[in-house]
Amino acid sequence: MSAEWPAPPAVWALPADEVHVWRLDLDQPAAAVAALESVLTPGERERAAGFYRQRDQARFAVGRGLLRAILGRYLGVAPAGLRFAVNEHGKPFLVGDVAESVSFNLSHSAGLALIAVTLGRAIGVDVERVRANVDHERLARRFFSPSEVAQLDRLPEEERVRAFFHCWSCKEAYIKGQGAGISLGLHNFDVMVAPDEPARLLATRPDASEASRWRLLALQPAPGYAGAVAVRGHDWRVSCWSWTQEEMAGL
Repeated sequence: MSAEWPAPPAVWALPADEVHVWRLDLDQPAAAVAALESVLTPGERERAAGFYRQRDQARFAVGRGLLRAILGRYLGVAPAGLRFAVNEHGKPFLVGDVAESVSFNLSHSAGLALIAVTLGRAIGVDVERVRANVDHERLARRFFSPSEVAQLDRLPEEERVRAFFHCWSCKEAYIKGQGAGISLGLHNFDVMVAPDEPARLLATRPDASEASRWRLLALQPAPGYAGAVAVRGHDWRVSCWSWTQEEMAGL
């Protein structure tokens, strides 16, 4: 999909047939970091403080604070008033009166994050910074299915690094959408590996019918990054927006 991520409209609306994906810059000025930290719970601040580097502490606070800001605006709830829990595999979800209103997922890599939001659908999103110094062949043989490894091997060598991260982001988005984490087994399903082909869930095991219930969409969040969103169902369209400094100023 296009790499264009415009500013959001003045009025936000989330119809039942839409998926919204937000691109966030996690490297923010100190004043913005402080404003976002102020909406976090004591537990979230403790998690942020657990990172060794100050930059990583700030990035966690920005990502979590913007998740609260974005969901709060959709729901008409103060960001600090949202309550979260996690399932047995660590996937967060909302609890309380708004628990069933909005489905969401967050992913981050280096200084960039994606948040995907929809209504009443299982959803997962992933973003990966493309890095040439990763032993992608060894990792693919360890974590990808035999079909995906074969697809990767058929590509020209100069395309394989980009294809590896494209495949990885699609697989991560799907398992996050399922809410099962890596317990699902990365080898138990196949995705389209070639980055210039439409993203697609090709096969699922042991339930072959599960593949037809999901739609995968590749994203281009920024140069040097790969991304994907996985949503259960097919009757939806996607809008991609950037969280701007104007939005930040309105916090």
